[in-house]
Amino acid sequence: MFADWPLLSLVIWVPIVGGMMVLAAGDSGAAAARRIALGVAVVTFMLSIPLFTGFDRSTYLMQFVEQTPWISAFNINYHLGVDGFSMPLILLTTITTVLVIIAGWQVIQKRVSQYMAAFLILEGLMIGVFCSLDAILFYIFFEGMLIPMFLIIGVWGGERRVYATFKFFLYTFLGSVLMLIALIYMYSKSGSFNILELHDLKLSLGEQKLIFLAFLTGFAVKVPMWPVHTWLPDAHVEAPTGGSVILAAIMLKIGGYGFLRFSLPITPDASQAFDWLIIFMSLTAVVYIGFVAMVQKDMKKLIAYSSIAHMGFATLGMFLVFRIIANTDSMQGAALGIEGGVVQMISHGFISGALFLCVGVLYDRMHTRQIADYGGVVNTMPVFAALFVFFAMANSGLPGTSGFVGEFMVILASFKANFWFAFLAALTLILGAAYSLWMVKRVVFGDVGNDRVAALQDLNQREFLILGILAILVLLLGLWPAPLLDVMHASTEHLLQQISHSKL
Repeated sequence: MFADWPLLSLVIWVPIVGGMMVLAAGDSGAAAARRIALGVAVVTFMLSIPLFTGFDRSTYLMQFVEQTPWISAFNINYHLGVDGFSMPLILLTTITTVLVIIAGWQVIQKRVSQYMAAFLILEGLMIGVFCSLDAILFYIFFEGMLIPMFLIIGVWGGERRVYATFKFFLYTFLGSVLMLIALIYMYSKSGSFNILELHDLKLSLGEQKLIFLAFLTGFAVKVPMWPVHTWLPDAHVEAPTGGSVILAAIMLKIGGYGFLRFSLPITPDASQAFDWLIIFMSLTAVVYIGFVAMVQKDMKKLIAYSSIAHMGFATLGMFLVFRIIANTDSMQGAALGIEGGVVQMISHGFISGALFLCVGVLYDRMHTRQIADYGGVVNTMPVFAALFVFFAMANSGLPGTSGFVGEFMVILASFKANFWFAFLAALTLILGAAYSLWMVKRVVFGDVGNDRVAALQDLNQREFLILGILAILVLLLGLWPAPLLDVMHASTEHLLQQISHSKL
């Protein structure tokens, strides 16, 4: 039924055009802006479902491909397609955007149409990143999404929002300038910006190393990896709840996706030469940032540092492959690392988004994120407390939740690479439980902390709907990860074939 539809163009441009329509509603049409925004987000989600149901799991080839000449003089095309890595991330984006629109339904009272429009336009641009098969098109979407997020933090953020927005913008923009230089250099060598053709480009080891480092600056900041992570806690703390959810659930994943789409297949020899650097940065994020999270007094900042630690797992799994192949001569262990990293990204999208929404629920009622201002919330908000504890347990890697699956797969892969890698990676299960459950203990349990906590009202229907959907998704992926893993197998095998054959 959908075979002849330009599905990828629709899921990109429906939210962007819809965002323009919402913007036209203006400040006087807040109610209409909310309804239109929700309708557009739901339609975009519905359009993304055939990408999953119609996906051919037996091939690594790009699917739902669209290609039209764009700037012929430079061989730049409007070229779209998805594989087993990008399609799940598109679904994550469309689901999360619907929930974010609902979450801001009553909370946002200032510049409602602009707020809703910013998230719809941001959705289209992020989906464009995951679909692009032309490097310049990818770069335009990659940079374009900074603008709506800049406005979301800068207009609807906290007291230090201007500082946070400029820090966020400068880090992410400057990090990607070197990536653009690398893309232009490869164009000069190949005459093409086609990403799939760049995968086959023959490059010397010296060229690969420089290109790898250029990609690293762009993607490491986006993940963000230690030590270029310092913009993230500031951005999260100052961003409105919806901004924090999108930032943690989707935008951080673009860095990990970039490693899979660009760094590993284009520069496999340099990736092997620098795998020690990525492994060191990833393990540092897992261990050191985990300890940093434990001493945070602000709930949002604690979850932000937790995000850095959990994304360290994703990058660790991706770059263990060379050590695993060298030690075991087995592709199965290497596939476990890559697929574990992708599962970790999807799982973290659901869990971190849910935790930020939980903090938003409390902040809407008490206008404080300080852990010390709470205590005994379970006495007045039992339904909220149950969901908050569930998401905190999932964040700790509780078996049966999605948080366990990706981390367990990466730890298993780590054992095949090096025992000490696995030992350090496994520390996150202890540290994650420490900072997550300690936060829950101080916020949720015990006696009622003060009169403001005593006056709290439990979840309303809108809030319960959002958190309930996320709880179901976390459980579903934790108990039945097969549908997600099945779509990745062919793409993973092809990527391993690419990186196991030297270009030199």
